[in-house]
Formats: sequence, structure tokens, C-alpha cells
Amino acid sequence: MPTPKLLPPPNTLTPPPRVHRGPSPKIHETRDILGEMFHIDSGSLHHIENIGTEPAEFIISFRHERPEDFGLGAAFGAMTDAVLGNTYDLDAADFAKIRRDTVDRKLAGRVGDAVIPSTAGYGDPHKFAVDAITPPVTIPGSATVKTARTQYWPALKDLSMYSLRMREDAMREPHWHPVTAELGYVHSGSARMTVMDPDGTLDTWYMNRGDVYFVPRAYPHHIEVFDAPDLHFAIFFDQPTPGDIGYRASASAYSREVLAATFNTHIDDLPDFPFTSSDPLVVTRNNPRDPYGAGQ
Repeated sequence: MPTPKLLPPPNTLTPPPRVHRGPSPKIHETRDILGEMFHIDSGSLHHIENIGTEPAEFIISFRHERPEDFGLGAAFGAMTDAVLGNTYDLDAADFAKIRRDTVDRKLAGRVGDAVIPSTAGYGDPHKFAVDAITPPVTIPGSATVKTARTQYWPALKDLSMYSLRMREDAMREPHWHPVTAELGYVHSGSARMTVMDPDGTLDTWYMNRGDVYFVPRAYPHHIEVFDAPDLHFAIFFDQPTPGDIGYRASASAYSREVLAATFNTHIDDLPDFPFTSSDPLVVTRNNPRDPYGAGQ
């Protein structure tokens, strides 16, 4: 199990099964199943423990690109036996046999069965069942977007997560996120993504289960299923309510005259853009999939 630790700068946000311990004086004990998430405030002492019989997998996102933490075992190693004895009103000799140093142990083997507090199944503001919510964005039978953001989960202060599921007949429309960076994990399926850099160069990626990608703030990009019947992405953002501007609604913001000038095209040659007041996030893929991404 991961040993108890303290996270100084970043918050953490993760999906699957665990028990985590929150900051003193209030203690949070939660017990989760697949599709549930937990949030840990910066500076909170916590641990994660596998209480099942099968291996547990965690997808963990941090607020900072270089997270730092202090393990409880290593923190004990920073103090002398006498200092620890004074802290706990015990003799210094009581700590002499504890193996400790200042090197943090990320994982530790537990001896015996897990002890599960009776309160672990209770509701908790740091716990969120994202898979249980009604998806705010959906194409019936083709795509769903379930959102863990401050609107639905007030515990989030500076990050959020979208659970994106799509069949091959749907597509995440081209878009960008103002003041928002994106970090994604491919939970299942495979996909193709094209990202535009500020200098006009393009990066096209092909991603499979277990792959991770990063899109800097405000870089235009899209996601489509490729060489698979469907996909499931866990997408993390560095804002509690990520901004989203899609291509579809963008075309409705300007007159056809402005669009013709923008595309250096005769006004009669412009497509009949459908008026869209708000971006749909996901759209139906009506056209055959391109064999290659733009710029390949």
C-alpha cells in the first residue's frame, strides 16, 4: 500500500478503490468502488490501501507538474528519539527500534487484513461517484461526457476531470480551452488526436490503452476513435470549471462576410454553417474517417 504522506503544494484527484485519510483534526475515511473518485487537499495527510483481493489501479492527477510530498515514515526519520518521545509523552527508548530514515517509502507491504472503519461507507465531501451521475452531455447510443467539476463537486478548487466515452460514430469536436491545460489518460480503446501549435505546426497522435497525453493551454485539438469500436478517456484540467470554445459555435459568432475574409474564400463558397448557440462538445461522425490526420 502507499504509505501515509503529506502533499505540500499540489492537490490530488484520482478515480478507483482506496481508503484515504484527510487532514487533522478532521478525519475522512472512505471506501470506494470502480468509477468513484476522491480529492485530497494540499497539505493533507493521507494514505491509500487496497482492501480487496485483486490488484487496484489508480489514475492520479496532481495540480502541479512537479509534485512534492513528505512521507510520514521519512518525517519521523527527521526527528530524534528524544524529540519523538516528548511529542507522544513517551520515553525516547520506545522509538529506538523503529526503522526510520529520511528516505520516503512510496509503497509498503501490510501484514494482516485491512482494518476498515465503520464510517468508511458514509458520504464524504471529498468523495464523488462520477459514473453515477446523469451525463450533462450525451449523444444517445454514441457518446457521453460525465463531469467532475466544482459545479457538481464543491471540494474541487483548482482542477477537474471529464469522463469521455465515445463510439466510433461520434467525435470530440475541434476545440480549445482558454486558460486551461489538459492532461488525458486512455482507459480503453484507441484514438487519434491532432493538436495545433502557435507556430502553425501540427502534432497528430495515435493513442492506445494506458497512454497519456498533454495539451497546453488554449491549443486547438480534437479527439476521434481510431481502429477501435469505442474509447474511454479520463481527462484532467487545471481549472475547477474548464473553459471550452468549440469550432462549431465559433462559426456562429461571425457574419459570413467576416468568415469569407478570414478563410480568404468567396462568400458563395462558404459552407452553410448551422447556427449553434453553445458548443455540443461531442458531435456525430457523419463522414468517413480520414486515413491520415491533417498535416501527416
